[in-house]
Amino acid sequence: MNPVELRAATPGARHARHLNAAGAALPSETVLGTVIDHLRLEARIGGYEAAEAARDRSEQVYALAARLIGAEPGDIALVESATVAWHRAVDALPLRAGDRILAAASSYVSSALHLLELRRSRGIEVEVLPCAADGTVDLTALADALRRPAALVTVAHVPTSSALIEPVGQIAALARAAGVPLLLDATQSLGQLPLDATAIGCDIVVGTGRKFLRGPRGTGLLYVSPRMRELMSPPHPDVRGAVWQHGDAVELAPGARRFETWETSHALRLGLGAALRETLDLGVEAIGRYTTGLADRLRAALAGLPGVRLTDPPAGGGAIVTFVRDGEKPVETVRRLRAAGVHLVAVPASHGRWDLERRGLDAVVRASVHVYNDESDVDALVTALGRTTGARTAPALISSAARADVIVVGAGVHGSSTAWHLAQRGAGVIHLDRFPDGHTEGSSHGRLRMIRRAYPNPVWDDLVDRAYLGWGELSAAAGVPLLTTTGGLYARPAADGSTGLRGPDCVTVSAARAAAIFPGLALGDDFTAVYDPAAGVLDAAGAMRALRELGLAHGVDRRTGVRVERWSADGAGVTVHTADGLLRADRLVIAAGPWTGALVPRLAGLLEVVRIVNIHVGATDPATLSAPALGPFSVEVPGAGLLYGLPAAGGDAVKIGLDHGPADDPDRPQTPVTAAEAARLLALARRFLPTADGDVVDSVACRYTMAPRNRFAVGALPETPQVLVAAACSGHGFKFGPAIGAGLADLALGKQRPDLDFLAPGELG
Repeated sequence: MNPVELRAATPGARHARHLNAAGAALPSETVLGTVIDHLRLEARIGGYEAAEAARDRSEQVYALAARLIGAEPGDIALVESATVAWHRAVDALPLRAGDRILAAASSYVSSALHLLELRRSRGIEVEVLPCAADGTVDLTALADALRRPAALVTVAHVPTSSALIEPVGQIAALARAAGVPLLLDATQSLGQLPLDATAIGCDIVVGTGRKFLRGPRGTGLLYVSPRMRELMSPPHPDVRGAVWQHGDAVELAPGARRFETWETSHALRLGLGAALRETLDLGVEAIGRYTTGLADRLRAALAGLPGVRLTDPPAGGGAIVTFVRDGEKPVETVRRLRAAGVHLVAVPASHGRWDLERRGLDAVVRASVHVYNDESDVDALVTALGRTTGARTAPALISSAARADVIVVGAGVHGSSTAWHLAQRGAGVIHLDRFPDGHTEGSSHGRLRMIRRAYPNPVWDDLVDRAYLGWGELSAAAGVPLLTTTGGLYARPAADGSTGLRGPDCVTVSAARAAAIFPGLALGDDFTAVYDPAAGVLDAAGAMRALRELGLAHGVDRRTGVRVERWSADGAGVTVHTADGLLRADRLVIAAGPWTGALVPRLAGLLEVVRIVNIHVGATDPATLSAPALGPFSVEVPGAGLLYGLPAAGGDAVKIGLDHGPADDPDRPQTPVTAAEAARLLALARRFLPTADGDVVDSVACRYTMAPRNRFAVGALPETPQVLVAAACSGHGFKFGPAIGAGLADLALGKQRPDLDFLAPGELG
């Protein structure tokens, strides 16, 4: 057992702290290579031919699985999952109406659902066994229940909802004495706990490959003892498990393979074989000792963490730990930890209702370790869990001595992205914003934004590519998709003689073709359009939440309600003056949106802050204004300006707006959209979106900071290179948020970014 080597041989361990082995463990490089190699062989010579070439290795998988659980190869069937194994076994039992099945409260949701269906459709009696004080099956109650005839006892060795370990040896002994078969769900135990099905006396065992065995998803095994095979009859025999002799004569395969089907993924099966071999080589006992030691370390640390409560029953142990955090739903805890690069899972009561509901738990957070984890993973989880999720207020934290590597001013998309990227790279960051989180005074609020590759000038293409990559990176870090590709249409009058936009894979289309692409948009023959297949919709609200949480999780000192009055630079760095005190840093990044001009006087005369309004319009048939009937669009409307819109999505009605407006004062509070502003946009909606036949259901106002030629100012100020700026989004900056944040982080840490030279602040004007 060498955790350093095992970690190095696990590709996924390089990208996150993965503590979700009880969900789907990370496969080794060997398992991954085995699967890919066979897929490539299939692509070269064909699936049947590849299966024939791998026949001997495929046969070895049965022997390896049998060795794992103390059985014979003929007792093993290879299936797609533990649930498939369960269904094949239970459906093959000679059950009749009135038969009793005794089920442990630890039963997995899919097993419980199947039992409830048997109760409903076939009149099977399902009795959930009571639990002892330590959470395990009450053995006395089980013995009493077995005094009456029963068709089956079923128990999960380890449930999905806790670290409970059932006393399967004692349960099997009681069932065997009563002559009742035992079905053991070993899904959560195979690979972390020793299991000898023959010695214990299990009649049926089901398990999966994806958890502690570290095999691929889509693999599982079914053990059926020789005695039980004589009593069971597969209800759906397949050519893999039976031979059609003649007429209506069918002969079942002699072993457990009678429960298999012909079609399967041979690549995944071979991957399972590689995982089984690695598990056996390490030894399940050794794996169990190591993972239990790590889990015990986590249990001890969580027990001492204020506001965290362990939820495992007294009989818990092994590699799994479950807990809840006071005042926070487990799904939110998991999302926040995932944003910090620590992967766990939330288990809702609906996945283990006989267990969690009995204990009064709506859900739990489940952490589960494996051999590729080490103490640093456990410590990272505890550290991330201990961080506060709320923004800290400035007065208690700011002092004349406060210092950081970089101070970032502004918590819009560019400032928040910059802070996250800097903290990821180990920089100490103080992040300031003059307003509380969630304010609507700037340019980054609202739920949705547009993203597109279509741009008028090729100079933007590289930054657009980086933006798409950046959104992928942010989505992965946050654990939620933030970009939905729908395609987009961008139109202007055909008489102009130019579509204005171009870009990779973008094509010019007629009004008729545009109508076929987006039936919800009515342009008319006097318009031509550019179709951008890569365009889509960004979850702006989700992105802002993710950037905030990612920054906090990586150590950003985020301070809201802090108004920056001025700054000064010298050879030692930068001093930032606030109403609450002074701050010092080596570098300063100003991403203050509409307030940039006040902080960077040399840019003030070049920047214009304007008021932008959007409305959401209802429709009798919302599907006509949702993807794929409609995607993001814009129309250059003579006499009105550039109309833009986003499709209805996530419960929001279709959104439209004009990309320019009257001058606005950012030092005055934002005012609601007026009736006249809404009426103007509604008239345009009726013209270009015929099915937008409803009322204005919502409206929002924001501010654009416009610059000459609608360009940005990104980079160091010429006269004070220790001060960088990201300014003048000019109405199209949100889509570049992660890319600009990464660029500013590079520049602040001394890395050259010549690709951003075309946006240098000194060139603005």
